[in-house]
Amino acid sequence: MHDDERDDQEYDRPLPYPRPIGLEGQRWTVDDYYALGSLLPEKMELLDGKLFGTERARVGMLAAMLEQLGLVAAVRLAPKELWLEALRTLEESEG
Repeated sequence: MHDDERDDQEYDRPLPYPRPIGLEGQRWTVDDYYALGSLLPEKMELLDGKLFGTERARVGMLAAMLEQLGLVAAVRLAPKELWLEALRTLEESEG
């Protein structure tokens, strides 16, 4: 594996989201926004059918949007049965 391939793989790994995601949405200050640094993509782009190009950028943007909107708003986007199935899938993969 070449060094640049290793760098690409490292950059593609999601970082843990450093801010709390709650049931209700949160407002940010400018300092909050800048503190997220490399977690948020610089611009919106579509590469190979995926927004933002890397998993890190997609997960960072998803986490930021979940923080801004809150989990209550997020769960309204899909039927309850799908959320429950996702939770079961997660429990099976971790157990």
